[in-house]
Order: sequence, then structure tokens, then C-alpha cells
Amino acid sequence: MTQTSHQRLGKWGEETAARYLAAHGHQILETNYRTPYGEIDLITRLGDAIIFVEVKTRSSPTLGMPEISVTPRKKLHMIQSAEYYIQQHSQASDTWRIDVIAVQRHKSDQTPEITHFENAIA
Repeated sequence: MTQTSHQRLGKWGEETAARYLAAHGHQILETNYRTPYGEIDLITRLGDAIIFVEVKTRSSPTLGMPEISVTPRKKLHMIQSAEYYIQQHSQASDTWRIDVIAVQRHKSDQTPEITHFENAIA
């Protein structure tokens, strides 16, 4: 199955976010982790905490800022998915949070703009 340009952009954004997090001390535990409630883009460990990460990527500012596209429904599914992961993994920490990483790809510049919102969904 061939990927659409939207899917390729999303995959690129997730890979970019994973590299960013690894460079900032995160251990990548899971990518594209599926639960009955939806998918978690990235799951990392930072110190004793488990971090669940939603990655939003845009290639054009005309669509709005990437982080704005995290809907209330998506927030609920992220919380449910995080709780599911914690229940399924006994070694997981009691300390966890949900972050959002916005990746803006600029066509004229190969360097993406990355904004990390810690504890964005509570």
C-alpha cells in the first residue's frame, strides 16, 4: 500500500519528534502504539516518568498551527490510551504525562520548527 503525502508528512513529523526527544534525554519506548482507544504516536521515558506524545505536523501555516488540531475527543482518547498502557505494562511508572509536539515543516528551509508542550493534556 502506498502512502499518501499526508501520511508521509505525518511519519516524517513523528520521526523528527522522536529525534528531538532523544536529543533531549528521552528513551524511546514505543512508536505508533495501538490501544482500543486509538494510537499513541510516541511513548518515552524521561527519568522515572513515562511520557505519552501526540505529534502534530503541518507543512503550511494556512492550515493553522499544528497543536490546535488536538481536539477534545483526541485528548480523551489520549488519556484513555495512556491509562491502558500503564495497566498493560506493570513496569511502567506511576508518574506519567501527555505531551504534544508540534512540527512545522517549512518548504524554503529544511530545518523544522519544533514546539514541545509538556503536560499539554491533563
